[in-house]
Amino acid sequence: QVQLVESGGGLVQPGGSLRLSCVASGMFFMSWTMHWYHQAPGKQRELVATITSDGTTRYTDSVKGRFTISRDNAKNTVYLQMNSLKPEDTAVYYCKASRVRDIDYWGKGTLVTVSS
Repeated sequence: QVQLVESGGGLVQPGGSLRLSCVASGMFFMSWTMHWYHQAPGKQRELVATITSDGTTRYTDSVKGRFTISRDNAKNTVYLQMNSLKPEDTAVYYCKASRVRDIDYWGKGTLVTVSS
């Protein structure tokens, strides 16, 4: 049974940093593309960052230069390092695993609040 468990969210002041983690189990992790999404209150869930099985990364424009996605295949974990956080980054952050000809798997999310 595939499980994705996010952690690392919390309350941080504007300009601060957080590192989110997503630990995967029940899957051959290194073959999956991993994504981070966020969903702000009252808004749709949006893609933030992606890292493919070969380590290629992509970011939405609003986080380029501030967020870094990475993965540790030995630990079955994907990370999202978030720097220079802004109030508009406040959201629930979800990780997703995707692979061609397979269904997507989602974690339950971790809340990030950026406020003074």
